[in-house]
Amino acid sequence: MRPKRAVASFDSASTFHRVLAQHLHGKNSPALGLGPAARAVSHLLPVVNRMPRSVRESLYVWSGWSEAIQPRRAGTVDTDAIAEWACSQYPRGRYPAVLIGSSSGAVAHLAALAGIPWLPQTFLVPVRHHRLDPDDPRAAVAELADARGAFTDANPGAALHHMHDANQDRLMIRRMGYFRYKYRQLPDAYRVFLREHLAPGGTVVVVDCTERWPTTTLGPRQVFQHGAVGDATPEEYAKGGQRVAAFLDEQGARRRAWDAPLADGDSPEAEWGFDPALLPDLEDLCGAEGWRLDRLAFPRADALSGPVAELYRSWFAEQGVPANRLLGSSFAVIDVHIPLVNGLVPYWTLFGTCAARDTLDRYLRDAEPYDEIHLGLFSHGTCSIGRAGIEDWDGVLARARRRGAYCGVDTRAYPQDFASNGRFHRAAAALPPAPARAGAAPWDWVHDRLHSQDHAAVHYTSVR
Repeated sequence: MRPKRAVASFDSASTFHRVLAQHLHGKNSPALGLGPAARAVSHLLPVVNRMPRSVRESLYVWSGWSEAIQPRRAGTVDTDAIAEWACSQYPRGRYPAVLIGSSSGAVAHLAALAGIPWLPQTFLVPVRHHRLDPDDPRAAVAELADARGAFTDANPGAALHHMHDANQDRLMIRRMGYFRYKYRQLPDAYRVFLREHLAPGGTVVVVDCTERWPTTTLGPRQVFQHGAVGDATPEEYAKGGQRVAAFLDEQGARRRAWDAPLADGDSPEAEWGFDPALLPDLEDLCGAEGWRLDRLAFPRADALSGPVAELYRSWFAEQGVPANRLLGSSFAVIDVHIPLVNGLVPYWTLFGTCAARDTLDRYLRDAEPYDEIHLGLFSHGTCSIGRAGIEDWDGVLARARRRGAYCGVDTRAYPQDFASNGRFHRAAAALPPAPARAGAAPWDWVHDRLHSQDHAAVHYTSVR
């Protein structure tokens, strides 16, 4: 199966990889987080917001379903070929450093600032199923058992995390299962890319999001993850509670709690966590080639957002670029090219949850105030547990000294503002550019500041 057919374009890792590759080619990224068909008609997306809610939801579900593969083809997915495809998207040449590991929008912004690639450890392969009740995770486990086995048998170097989140991914999982896999062995394509494109004496940086989640072992290199990072807790997914019962009642569900397989341990979180099984291969390769191996560790995907924003502010200030305008992005609503070109400090939020909103608000409370704050929001289509409403985000914008404004957001349609993916890019690109352009920062500059940064949750250390 062709790699682009197997990998979901709407996922975090594929989106961050795509926008970073586009940036390194000197381009921005319109119609973010959308599949090829949707990108082709992105100018029509505002019409979707005027459709009835049921129609909008159906279009959202079917746009994702169109990217999912048939279960019988799970064994034809080649994770080595996907790694080769991922490497092929970057410009040829020598880089002083390469990032490899966890997915995070802040990582994409960090790589863009240094002008270096990021090789993801995790990709999402969506797999179709017959329409299932999203609130019946046991049925999803049973329905896709053969597909999971075929996938892991065909890809011995990867572990499969079957993720099922009836809270935040409620619309999508009506028609598909989320198969996220993680490389536990370094793919040959990554090894070749490093040998051909990492400069002599260069640095490999392991991006290590240490977030973990309760999981159920289903077979060799197979786990099931019920729920996902957001605002609902692992305990609420497992045992229910007042918020879960109220949410399911609002959704018209027959249940008031989920009956999922019992967890028998925990694993690196399916979407964001780093699987340390990859480290020995990297240590051996770096030792043989004489490269540095460093580790950038943080507890949550958006924990890196504040420190990266401060790196941009420092770099802009040194280059004589005003560092007083912040551009906030959210999940797959992101562009890493526009901030450097227009002189905007980027801050990436994990998702549209109260927890993500609070993380951004704490950063703004403690940081030197911004004159302007421009904020994009990702719409996932569901009024999920812990979703931050527009009034919550209004409080974030109020921290701007002069102007706080949404960037391509239809506040009346949120969280079903499905046109925001295309509108964010156009609105961000239209912001006035700074009087000077900073360009990429030298890797030595970035490296030194990562080493010396003072942040309790983020650690940059040498492995070898």
